[in-house]
Amino acid sequence: MNELFNRQSAQKPMRLPAGESSSFDANAQQWQDCGADGFLIKPLMEDPVSGLRTWLMKVDAGAFSALHAHDEVEQIYVLEGSFYDQERTYQAGEYIVRAPAAMHTAGSETGAVVLLFYSPSPEA
Repeated sequence: MNELFNRQSAQKPMRLPAGESSSFDANAQQWQDCGADGFLIKPLMEDPVSGLRTWLMKVDAGAFSALHAHDEVEQIYVLEGSFYDQERTYQAGEYIVRAPAAMHTAGSETGAVVLLFYSPSPEA
């Protein structure tokens, strides 16, 4: 796969809680470089055992990522602004889900904030 994100950070996301709830103030967390120009992330939750990841991603106006894919199921919910791929532009309130290995582009003409969910392929 041509994975877009290569995150190396000192900030650690929460782990999947074991039988309880966990929370933190994502507003207090700094946006992090993810290795793709114009794309910043805030990892919210990552579980190395199950492979689940939940991130906020900020896309700068004019940012674009060439064709790539992820090994996991990718779910995207647009919170602010507009976000596009090779198919169309999505506005705040719209939702996209991609199968593992689905090739796609990503970008924003005006800037966006999206909520990302990654989960392992059901066949994995």
